[in-house]
Amino acid sequence: MFTENEIGALILDSKIKEATEKLREEFIEKEAPFLEISVHDFLSLIMITPSVGVALANNSVSLMEEMALNKKARKYSKGGYFLKQDPVVNAMKYLIKHYDVWSEIFYDHIKNLIGMMLNKDELMKSKVDSEDVTDEQYCVELLKAPFILVRFISSFLSSSEDEDLSIERKIGKNEYDRTVEILEKVDLINIPLVKRHLVKLVVK
Repeated sequence: MFTENEIGALILDSKIKEATEKLREEFIEKEAPFLEISVHDFLSLIMITPSVGVALANNSVSLMEEMALNKKARKYSKGGYFLKQDPVVNAMKYLIKHYDVWSEIFYDHIKNLIGMMLNKDELMKSKVDSEDVTDEQYCVELLKAPFILVRFISSFLSSSEDEDLSIERKIGKNEYDRTVEILEKVDLINIPLVKRHLVKLVVK
């Protein structure tokens, strides 16, 4: 998953920062008039939206899921765990409450960010999703992949920061379906490396 410094690095891009600032102002105006949140932390909120979406796949967020989301939010936010009242955790409450309203907008933002940061034409040349590719070869592809793509995969498709992406993980059907839906919305679904990782998600 992403780190605080990596989120900070993304908003060094003037186009990403400007678009994020515009969304921040819209979110505060329409959803949370008294919310105090920086551009950095608002981008953190946007980047955590896929995790929120998967957590809401069963229409509610469990206590364990809430704890995991809060931990991820604090990892992304400016200042991390040292904040007593984390602005991303606070803003995430509004996102969870009105996920259906904001998720489409936030996923479109992520899609644009991905388009700016990744050479998708190059990534589409990979054959890693072929049936005859071994797990070892898949691991090699992961190691050779653009760092930001691996960050997206681990943030969107994995349950912990130290998870081995090359091993199988059990997942509920609703969570799996929501994961596929999100990958379609952010336009990552057809990348061979992502398709290969989806195979590792075993519906229980």
